Amino acid sequence: MTDGLRLDLLTITLGDRRLVDLDECIAPGEILTVMGPSGSGKSTLLSVLIGQPDQGFDVSGRVLLDGQDLQGMGPQARRIGLLFQDDLLFPHLSVGENLGFALPASVRGRAAREARIAAALEAADLAGFAARDPATLSGGQRARVALMRCLLSAPRALLLDEPFSRLDADLRRQMRDFVFGRVRAEGIPAILVTHDLEDALAAGGKVISPLGEVRQTAKPA
Repeated sequence: MTDGLRLDLLTITLGDRRLVDLDECIAPGEILTVMGPSGSGKSTLLSVLIGQPDQGFDVSGRVLLDGQDLQGMGPQARRIGLLFQDDLLFPHLSVGENLGFALPASVRGRAAREARIAAALEAADLAGFAARDPATLSGGQRARVALMRCLLSAPRALLLDEPFSRLDADLRRQMRDFVFGRVRAEGIPAILVTHDLEDALAAGGKVISPLGEVRQTAKPA
C-alpha cells in the first residue's frame, strides 16, 4: 500500500518493557482502533507518530504516510492532525477565528479564507456561528468546531486521542457518528486510541492492542 498510513514493524520499548509492537496499514478513510488501559502505550504511540517521542523510549521500525518515510520529520512537516478529549479552542478568538487559525498559508485572500470557514461551519451544522464566542457553545458544538479546525489544516492522517471520553452517552453517540463520518468523507487514514469498547466498535475497523493483538474486527459503522 502506498496511500494511507503504514506502521512498518513499529516497536517502542522502555527499558526491557515492550509497549508497542505494530505492523499495520490504514487505508484512506479507514480507522484503526488501538485499545488498552491507561499506561499500556497508547499515548506513547501517538507521540511517536506525530514526531515528538517522549524521552527515554527506544523506537524502531518505520512510519510511512502516502509512501513517504517520516523518519526525521518534525510535527509540522508530517501534517498529522491530532484530536484530543478536550477541544482546546482558543478562548480569545471567535469560532471563525479559531477555524481560520488552522487554514494553510496557501489559502490566500480574505474572501477565500472566509469561504473555507463558512463551508466548514455548514458541514458541522453550525452555519452562521463564525462570530460566536466559543464560551457560548455547547459541549457538542465545541467538539464539532475542534474537529473542523483540525480538518481545515489539511492533515494527511488523523489521530483521535480519547476524543469522546468527556461526553455524556447521547452526545457521545452523536459525536462518534460525526467524527467517523467526516474521516470517511475526507478520505483520511485515522487511528483511534481508547479504552472504551463501544467507541472501538463504532469506529468500524480493526481493533488491536498496542502490542498488535487483535481484540475485535468491527463491522463498518
